[in-house]
Amino acid sequence: MKQQEDEKRTAARGTLYLCATPIGNLEDMTYRAVRMLGEVELIAAEDTRHTRQLLTHFDIHTKLTSYHEHNKFAKGPELIEWLLQGHDLICVSDAGLPGICDPGSHLAMLAIE
Repeated sequence: MKQQEDEKRTAARGTLYLCATPIGNLEDMTYRAVRMLGEVELIAAEDTRHTRQLLTHFDIHTKLTSYHEHNKFAKGPELIEWLLQGHDLICVSDAGLPGICDPGSHLAMLAIE
């Protein structure tokens, strides 16, 4: 019984994707990244202006929210709640892969916890 409850809770959780974005040339974007940006319900972007340009280039209309160094402590828990409700989320940085020295690392640590 306990195992079934744990499986149900795990199945209901969404997935956090850390998406690499091009550094300078939009043609460096991968097919999978373009597909995933269009499939999830929400994109958390370090700079929505940069990400909006990327999404416009690939004709992607996914909802966008800001997630950056100055709002990560307030916004991070909201995004984790989104995941816990069973929604998928992609986190993108200005350029490159979110992770070490940007808010993406904070969100990844919250998701792991």
